[in-house]
Amino acid sequence: MKICKVEKTLVSTNRIRDLGHRPLLVVQEKAGGPRTVAVDAVGCVPGDWVIVVGSSAAREAAGDKSYPSDATIVGIIDYWEEQ
Repeated sequence: MKICKVEKTLVSTNRIRDLGHRPLLVVQEKAGGPRTVAVDAVGCVPGDWVIVVGSSAAREAAGDKSYPSDATIVGIIDYWEEQ
């Protein structure tokens, strides 16, 4: 699991069928670090600090082991100060 900050919503109208219509968000683990696209399974908004899982846990958290995701948001952190 990783702690990331939600930067913004990613709009992608042309998707493969298996992606469905789940919301996609751009998250960043630390300021200036690489960005990742994550499936939003909990209803986040930009600015939220979140818990992101990867690999097979990301697919299961998105609702299906065959779901094509390497990162899924599974929780919103109530309070977090960036270090």
